[in-house]
Amino acid sequence: MSLGALVPWWQQNRFFFATKTPRHKGSLSFIFIFEELIQHRCMSYLYYLWDDFISLLFPRLCYACGNHLLRNEDLICTQCFISIPRTNYHLTPDNPVAQLFWGRCQICKAAAFSFYNKGSRIRKLIHNLKYKGIKEVGYELGRIYGLSLRNSGFLDDIDLIIPVPLHPSKQRKRGFNQSEYISKGLADASGLTLELKSLVRVVVSDTQTKRSRYERWMNVEGIFAVAETEKLKGKHILLVDDVITTGSTLEACTCELLKIEDIKVSVVALAVAVQ
Repeated sequence: MSLGALVPWWQQNRFFFATKTPRHKGSLSFIFIFEELIQHRCMSYLYYLWDDFISLLFPRLCYACGNHLLRNEDLICTQCFISIPRTNYHLTPDNPVAQLFWGRCQICKAAAFSFYNKGSRIRKLIHNLKYKGIKEVGYELGRIYGLSLRNSGFLDDIDLIIPVPLHPSKQRKRGFNQSEYISKGLADASGLTLELKSLVRVVVSDTQTKRSRYERWMNVEGIFAVAETEKLKGKHILLVDDVITTGSTLEACTCELLKIEDIKVSVVALAVAVQ
């Protein structure tokens, strides 16, 4: 008997089973619990039918590869999730990201989730985040990375999470700060406090794309400022960015933060560019 035929059959015969069959204590309760179970299964069946119909009209696609998502997948398909190469730099103190800042500024710890190179899945995901406004991608990647950082002990002595800020005019134009959404995912996964007002961008800078290392450093010099110094005194700050290329933006943020008394700074990003 199909599920569609079972429901009307049960509605016609439920009281027969409740009154004509031998009863013992709790038998009626069992009958009605069984009824609720059938109704629940029926509703689930109808929901899945509706979900499949909607997926035909508006297919849900993976933001990394463009393939159709399965029913239990969201934003990123399982294959892409598994295939994204992890740097695991958070497990090695003297990793290539940390080495970027040697001799430039005092960074306690540094790491990146994946490698940012041409054709990579993480590059496609970050592109969808920054330029197509798929903010959920930033949050989800931040949450995934946050779980790894928390479980490894990387975040044990961190007090606050601060995203690299955008200038207000640029944030109004884009509509959001991508690093903020990554930071929200990190904060929710780790339970750490997200601080959005203490570090601000006071100068509009041109895009860093296609600039040399020296040009990138000159382009960000003096563009950040600390708005609430007292809140950050004695804290260990985790700075969060989307991509680390030369490290010039994070260096500029760090140098400004290190002017505060008894402060420590660590940095992470979703990806590091392969040199």
